[in-house]
Amino acid sequence: MSNKSITRRRDFLKASAAVAGTSLLATSPAAAQSGDQAPRPAGRYVIRGGAVMSMDPKVGDFEVADVLVEGQKIVAVRPGIEVGGAEVIDARGRIVMPGFVDTHHHQFETAERSFLANGLLQDDGSGSPSAYPNYVEHVLRGFAKAYRPQDVYINELFAGLSQLDAGVTTVLDVSQIHHSPEHSDAAVQALMDTGRRAAFGYFEGDGREGAKYPEDARRIRDRWFSSDDQLVTMVMGGELHLDKEMYTRAWTIGRELGLRVVSHAVGSFGMRPALDELAQGTGGLRVGPDNLFIHMTGMSDETWKKIRDAGAHVSLAVPIEMVMRHGTPPILKMRELGMEPSLSSDVETTMAADPFTLMRSAMAMQRMVVNQLVLDQGDPVPPNTWPTPAKGTPELLTVRDVLRYATVNGAEHLGLGGRTGTLTPGKQADIVLLDATALNVAPLNSVPGAVVSLMDRTNVETVIVAGKVRKWRGRLLDADLGRLRHELEASRDYLFKAYGMRKDLFAYS
Repeated sequence: MSNKSITRRRDFLKASAAVAGTSLLATSPAAAQSGDQAPRPAGRYVIRGGAVMSMDPKVGDFEVADVLVEGQKIVAVRPGIEVGGAEVIDARGRIVMPGFVDTHHHQFETAERSFLANGLLQDDGSGSPSAYPNYVEHVLRGFAKAYRPQDVYINELFAGLSQLDAGVTTVLDVSQIHHSPEHSDAAVQALMDTGRRAAFGYFEGDGREGAKYPEDARRIRDRWFSSDDQLVTMVMGGELHLDKEMYTRAWTIGRELGLRVVSHAVGSFGMRPALDELAQGTGGLRVGPDNLFIHMTGMSDETWKKIRDAGAHVSLAVPIEMVMRHGTPPILKMRELGMEPSLSSDVETTMAADPFTLMRSAMAMQRMVVNQLVLDQGDPVPPNTWPTPAKGTPELLTVRDVLRYATVNGAEHLGLGGRTGTLTPGKQADIVLLDATALNVAPLNSVPGAVVSLMDRTNVETVIVAGKVRKWRGRLLDADLGRLRHELEASRDYLFKAYGMRKDLFAYS
């Protein structure tokens, strides 16, 4: 970490401690290394003897191979690497692959985890437990208004560490909590302190007096993102549900600063007319390859074709789209148009944020729909109950497809494909080691099949970001998780009280 970064962090933590009475970043070498029987490798090391799935067709896959890391970068991927003086990570019985990429996660909402396990996006007037509480009323227009900068910091930090523990080495943080410059600085500092690769999404806040969205993007860029080469980068949020003048300014400023522009696109939230206008080029803005649209549910065929032709990207949060009534995840439409999504977790208020949940949900949803299409081509009684798919029937998703969505595509959609997403010599070493000897996986018969169909976060044994080992032998390093959990619980208690919502472990399910 540079001296400038250290000074910024100390300044922020000093300001936070003045309000909260304690440092929110609670780390201690003893806590970080507890239970660690061997020091983590650093500098130059070989990951030896694992089943290597590179996700790069030019590099290939190996039943047994080694990965050489020097500093931040991957130097070689092949069997039998012999390098004098290099430390060794024993990867026998492990799957070695790129870290996962989440292209849309509202990390600031961690204190409300599982609060909306039944919740819809908004109230549908039914009076059901799914309509009340709901996401728009109780999170965006409720809890979010009560956040202080120190709440933003601990929520963002804890969410990032949790995903790092699950093998997600890169995230787009959609932090719609920019009520003030202090809230923004807290979010950025937390992403940097987490120590994983991240794209900081500068989105709107609640519009209170003193809020400076979107103009504060220039200050944030100058203060925090003087280099495009650092672990945490910046993207611009330009939400289409905002006033047209507001999102036009946001897109314009983002492009002036050379940032990617990210927007939600949800037909059930009334965004279709605005996206139609953008896609047709009549709104004064152009859609281009620097755009990432989230969800893209309920959009017109014409707009889909315009988005594809413009080279824009789409992130799908399949579990959330299915559960919260965003609309059917448009995987079939994307495949019809020759497009591929990246995958994202969206909100932990409602669903887990691990990559295994995302991959399995996408695969199961698409195959359910296509399988029924095929069955409907036959008859309900013999002999034609198992028909051959008719010409033009969509192909079924495979485990290789969803693995690509969760790694390669995610990196490309965030503009980070040159740095991460594959195990390619010259790229930075964002690597996970997954335990294939575990009770839920052994015996190993298919590497991609095991990762997608059997594994969960307990199989994530080692996590490396830019060459630095962050999780080692099943333990996350460099964080006092017990103390951080207490800080998060204190934030939760404050937010419930400030919002006036009764805290009850059984009332909202």
